[in-house]
Amino acid sequence: MDYTLHRVQAEDWPAYRAIRLEMIRDTPLAYLETIDEALAHPDSEWQFRTTRAASPGNIGVAAVGSEGEWVGVMNGFLPAPDTAKLVGVWLRPDHRGPVGGVATLMLDEIVRWAREETAAERLVLLVHEENRRAIAFYRRRGFVPTGQEEPYPLNQSQRELEMALPLRG
Repeated sequence: MDYTLHRVQAEDWPAYRAIRLEMIRDTPLAYLETIDEALAHPDSEWQFRTTRAASPGNIGVAAVGSEGEWVGVMNGFLPAPDTAKLVGVWLRPDHRGPVGGVATLMLDEIVRWAREETAAERLVLLVHEENRRAIAFYRRRGFVPTGQEEPYPLNQSQRELEMALPLRG
C-alpha cells in the first residue's frame, strides 16, 4: 500500500480526534489519558491540539492511506531548545510491521523536522516499559536508552523509559 504524509493543520481536528480515540482504545497503556477522559473533551480541546501541532516548534504527521484515511500519527515538540520530543505515536494494527514501512515513513519526517527545522541536538521519547514492540522499533532506528525513567502517570508502579536519538555530529 502507498502512503502519503500529511502535516496536521488546525482544521484537521475531527480526523485527529477520531484517530486519537482509536489509539487509546487499541493501546491504552501508551497514552496519558483514558478513553473516558478523551471522550469527555469538548471540540475546543481537539481544535487546540491540532492548532498546537501546526504551530512553530511543533509537528503533527498523519500517514494517509490510498483512500484518504488516516492510518497513523506521530507528533513532536520542543520541550527545550536543544531537545525535540516524540509523542503520540500510533499505527492501526493492520498497517504495523516492516512490510508497509509507514512507521519508518512517519519517523523519518519527525527526524527531518527535528534536524532541519529546529536546533535540537537530540530527539527523545518516553515508552512504557512493557511496550516491547515499540522499544524494538526505536532501537532499530538508532534510539538508545538514556537510563532515565519515570513513573507511568496512570499507574505509578509502572515505568516509562526514556530513549534518545542524537541528531547532530
